Amino acid sequence: MPAEWERHEGTWFSWPHNRDTWPDGLEDAERALAGAVRRIAEGETVHLNVLDERHRRRVHDHVGDSDGVEYHLIPTNDAWCRDHGATIVMDQRGARHAVDWGYNAWGGKYPPYDLDRRVARGMADALGVPVLKSNWTMEGGGLESNGAGTLMTTASCMLNPNRNPGRTQAEAEAELGRLLGAKHVVWLDGELAGDDTDGHIDNLARFVSADTVVVPSAPSDAHHEAMFDRLADEIASVRMDGGNSLHVVRLPHPEPVNWAGNRLPASYANFYIANAAVLVPVYRCDADAEAVRVLSRCFPGREVVGIDCVEIVRGLGAIHCLSQTIF
Repeated sequence: MPAEWERHEGTWFSWPHNRDTWPDGLEDAERALAGAVRRIAEGETVHLNVLDERHRRRVHDHVGDSDGVEYHLIPTNDAWCRDHGATIVMDQRGARHAVDWGYNAWGGKYPPYDLDRRVARGMADALGVPVLKSNWTMEGGGLESNGAGTLMTTASCMLNPNRNPGRTQAEAEAELGRLLGAKHVVWLDGELAGDDTDGHIDNLARFVSADTVVVPSAPSDAHHEAMFDRLADEIASVRMDGGNSLHVVRLPHPEPVNWAGNRLPASYANFYIANAAVLVPVYRCDADAEAVRVLSRCFPGREVVGIDCVEIVRGLGAIHCLSQTIF
């Protein structure tokens, strides 16, 4: 499984349309995503799943004319393409394959999800690549690769009875090796307040190079700081091939973002690495600028830009959750 910073063919989104996910702010979320799409399209093709021709016209009104945007009539139940979309991997000959996980909306939390279960195969057909079918249930937001055989994930997702009852860690590692080429799996556990995924890694810890991981730090947030410190210590203790350890860079954590009386799973770790830029979710709070500065130091060859995700995160995800990388 390549690292996200490697050169992309494109980025794939399932355009938001579900008003149960965004009951009061769907149009605001669409406008925010449209800005991200235009920025990503400066450096790669952006693929957009839409429901039908009428929906395509609506999305086009948001995105505008761009030679870098392609539309696909692949209907969805919801917008979280990182999770229901295909995971694109490369075999030893450099040929692409599309991994089709057995998606079940994070343990059956949000039925129906019948359309979302078909998205990975639809993407594979559109790309003309063969499908690698897994009999495991998993989501792309729960998998983080350094591109060199090390993968981070969480037991609270992959070994959760609501996804893979009765399965073991050894069996999971065998499947991750078979499909993603993982030689070393780093098992972590943690969960943001408001996170409905049971603890996706893309809100908690992210590779920024083959041997460096960013982990949030929230010294004024008692709910999260002990968890983040534990994760940082666990990651720093990992030994890579050759005995070298992983380096940890601490990333700010936004002040609580609330909506309708509930805390939302806002995290700067939910950034997306595109060819032209690194898109960092920002939340109109004091730590936004520092998060952009930290990630700018991590990616000196790319522009790092903030993408306002206040409306998007009301759907309980941010820019990385919405995107899927196409190598």
